[in-house]
Amino acid sequence: MSGSEQPFELGITTFAETYPDPSTGRTLSHGERLRQVVAEVELAEQVGLDVYGVGEHHRADFAASSPAVVLAAAAARTSRIRLTSAVTVLSSDDPVRVYQDFATLDLLSQGRAEVIAGRGSFIESFPLFGYDLGDYDELFAEKLELLLAIRSASSRGEPVTWSGRHRPALDRQEVHPRTEGHELPVWVGVGGNSQSVVRAGLLGLPMALAIIGGQPARFAPLADLHRRAVAEAGHDPLPVAVHAHGFVGEDTASAADAYYPSYATAMSQLGRERGWGAMTRRSFDEMRAPQGSLVLGDPQLVADKVLAMRRDLGITRFLLHVSVGTLPHDQVLRAIELLGTQVRPLVERELAGV
Repeated sequence: MSGSEQPFELGITTFAETYPDPSTGRTLSHGERLRQVVAEVELAEQVGLDVYGVGEHHRADFAASSPAVVLAAAAARTSRIRLTSAVTVLSSDDPVRVYQDFATLDLLSQGRAEVIAGRGSFIESFPLFGYDLGDYDELFAEKLELLLAIRSASSRGEPVTWSGRHRPALDRQEVHPRTEGHELPVWVGVGGNSQSVVRAGLLGLPMALAIIGGQPARFAPLADLHRRAVAEAGHDPLPVAVHAHGFVGEDTASAADAYYPSYATAMSQLGRERGWGAMTRRSFDEMRAPQGSLVLGDPQLVADKVLAMRRDLGITRFLLHVSVGTLPHDQVLRAIELLGTQVRPLVERELAGV
């Protein structure tokens, strides 16, 4: 099946951010934000979206250190929407536990769980769990190998035998619980590293590209590289997703004005940590320009940007990360509603040639 023949999916992602609200100065508690996330998943399903993803972080300004637990709470209140990590920081986690957590989620949700495994763009989890950042690349490669070995053996009802450098070996160990009737879906999350792109393709894994800066069209060579690696390894064509920051409003001007304060708060904080300049309104407006990375505006503009990425990158899934800072929750819910009820029909009509 070619990318154009695969059904197109729209979804939402969150890191359960708890930056101070720039309009009030108030910081949500982790409990408040996590309960909001579950409400967002419920609404996303109600308005017809396909996927909701929760990212893993280990710091005060992100509430979700355990995406599988958050998604399990959402599974109890939904019946159709797919539930994925976005991402699971596999480099500093135990693949046995990752498989168990998401197999459990899969059983509770009746087959709706996914893992997007990544190396992590934040480093807090490495010292927290006793890993050396010098092993950053090797840790991910080895642990992905083990996760896939567990997935394969478990789907056949067999024990796992494996050995590596960063984890004690497994000698005919059984891993439970196991998914029923299918393998646990595993994607690889990529921020732009070509080696990671090739690895995903050769292993026969779908890829999720995080595009949070630059021009999305410039990521087309990475999408093509993934497809070439998939074909070279003899796998059937695989999905490619894009994860991008953005917001949907009633009109573009008011959407930009509503989104900028919280976005600037979050990105300026990250900039101070990483040596970037502070976010300015000028740079923000450049990012939301037609060729920019921010998918922000009225429903038609957002649909046009999604369709452009579909055309330029051949994606089969688009994930909108709405609340990068702390937006008022009613605005987040409205953006989710508009994505499902107005953006989705526009995208579907265009793809159907209507």
